[in-house]
Amino acid sequence: MARRTFFSFHHGRDNWRVGQVRNSWVVGKDRESAGFWDAAEWEKVKLQTPDKIRKWIDEQLVGTSVTVVLIGNETSTRPYVKYEIEQSIARGNGLLGVYIHNMKDVEGKTDTKGSNPLPVGYKTYDWVHDDGRNNLGAWIEAAAKVAGR
Repeated sequence: MARRTFFSFHHGRDNWRVGQVRNSWVVGKDRESAGFWDAAEWEKVKLQTPDKIRKWIDEQLVGTSVTVVLIGNETSTRPYVKYEIEQSIARGNGLLGVYIHNMKDVEGKTDTKGSNPLPVGYKTYDWVHDDGRNNLGAWIEAAAKVAGR
């Protein structure tokens, strides 16, 4: 069963890398076999007020069972990422982190590893070194089970 998943990330700096992760299911048979379904509609939130962005985040989390924090160089400093993590924990979502700094961006460059924004005890993986393309669905399922979802 594919899990409805919320992806948390730094929109400006990591958008190219995040797009690769969010669309990684395309190389497989279908979303069901990938093990996750990206639940958010990111394009609708651009240029909104802070209150509207928090409301949008709350709405996007509805019906999800797992939140994946895609960790780039500056992710841990982003206030909305912090809010998304707090709200995910409050609603009982499974939670995990995936480092994306080793992925190449549109210019073929990698980035410097950023700090982990997750509280102690949550699992993290590296997209490149831990073969995220083939393992993301399993990581999501494991996080859901740890959370009792």
